[in-house]
Formats: sequence, structure tokens, C-alpha cells
Amino acid sequence: MPDIYVDADACPVKEEVCRVAKRCHLNVILVSNSRMRCPAQEGVSLVVVDDLPDAADNYIAEHAAPDDIVITADIPLASRCIKNGAHVVTPAGHVYTADNIGDALATRNLLSELRDAGTITGGPPPFGKKDRSRF
Repeated sequence: MPDIYVDADACPVKEEVCRVAKRCHLNVILVSNSRMRCPAQEGVSLVVVDDLPDAADNYIAEHAAPDDIVITADIPLASRCIKNGAHVVTPAGHVYTADNIGDALATRNLLSELRDAGTITGGPPPFGKKDRSRF
């Protein structure tokens, strides 16, 4: 039975993940750099990692196994998990696969370079009701 790993620090759909997991009898592992409120339901656990850069990402990438599900907006983490055979879904409901993760990484890197150069400013639009519904 697959597990669901959630990159929980900034995930806006933790409650939705837990509700779906309960219906499907799946375990949810919320991975965070700090303690947070966790739904009091069977099969949901919180793993608090060191407050170091990429500590949560490293934990998820090292533990996500083939057919596990990873919920993250972090494209490099998504790439690492796909290489492990995990399924990756963003909080907005976009599914990353081996076929589209390369393009997503390239776009992310290009936009990062453009932001660093001051060519573009700002980030993604705010998470909205449509995003939550799509998830």
C-alpha cells in the first residue's frame, strides 16, 4: 500500500490530503522543519527534521518509494522523487511525470536566472479556491 509524503511547511492542502487518505486507507507522512498541528487521525504522522536547507526535501526523497505519492510544489524535489518511482502532485493539482519534469526543471531554472538578473520580478500567483478545487 503506498504512503503519501507531504512537503508540509508551505502546503496549503494538508487537510484535503488527510481526508482523501482516510477514505482510501493510506498513511500520510507530513514532513516539516518545525512542529505543526497535525490532524488527529489514524495513519497521519508528523516528521520534524532539522531546520537546515533542504532537510525536509532530503527526508522525503530518501523515503519515498516506488508508487508512493508525494505532494510538493518544489520542482527539484519532484524530480528526485520521480526518479525513485514515486508519483508527484502539486498542491494545485498538477501531476509531474518522467515525461514533463525535465521541462518543468528547465523552466524553473530559466525563471530563477531571470529573477536573479532583475529581468522579471514577483513569483507565482496566490493559491486560490480554483487551485484547491483542482487538487
